[in-house]
Amino acid sequence: MTFKMACLQLDIAFGAPLENRQLVQNEVEKIAAQHPDIIVLPELWTTGYDLTRLDEIADKEGEDTKAFISELARRHRIHIVAGSIAKKTKDGTTNTMYVADRNGDIVGEYSKLHLFQLMDEHLYLRSGDAPGLFTLENTLCAGVICYDIRFPEWIRVHALQGAEVLFVVAEWPLPRLSHWRTLLQARAIENQCYVVACNRAGRDPNNTFAGHSLIIDPWGEILAEAKEDPCSLIAEIDLQKVKEVREQIPIFSDRRSEHYRTNEKIF
Repeated sequence: MTFKMACLQLDIAFGAPLENRQLVQNEVEKIAAQHPDIIVLPELWTTGYDLTRLDEIADKEGEDTKAFISELARRHRIHIVAGSIAKKTKDGTTNTMYVADRNGDIVGEYSKLHLFQLMDEHLYLRSGDAPGLFTLENTLCAGVICYDIRFPEWIRVHALQGAEVLFVVAEWPLPRLSHWRTLLQARAIENQCYVVACNRAGRDPNNTFAGHSLIIDPWGEILAEAKEDPCSLIAEIDLQKVKEVREQIPIFSDRRSEHYRTNEKIF
């Protein structure tokens, strides 16, 4: 099976959900003409990192976002991995990804597990506690958010359950661009899966973002890479390659998990 992937590398308006929804709607309308199977958005695409105003601008229970992406997906018959948004709940606010299938059904939800203290996430956001697995057209996929990629054991949790495509959505800063590229290639190689990574472009009051969205194959080869400016990135992936790579170098059957211990925990 093949999928045509499209990453929308957006410059997000700081703290302006209505403006950002209009931007996404416009960009989806444009890219739909190229008939992608899956569209991917960046992290916190409705608000950016306007964390101090989340009580005012976060999406209550994610209802507005779910309705918005469901309608877009259904109208264009395209799967949407809808980056992440600030989801306001009675227990706090999470950094949450939603996935809609071609029918507009919400088939995936994941809240960021690892909060990034350097950007004060821990002060304003509540961590999730569940994996980001979901299925599109009988293909098991996983979604993670930005800082998560620095935790290879978390990505491996998804690969061990059979995920063949890893979607990464981010607002990754420019000063650590080299880390972004290296970590994503490593995650693809060590888990023998495709990595589809959508970063944001542009600036906010505190940061300049790296862009450089990437689509990487299970060998770690870069199929497509954006530059720093807002753009759409498109590449086709062939899931047969995942099976071929995993058969050629059978790392999953060669694992010795009984020896992976630290503080008496097994990974």
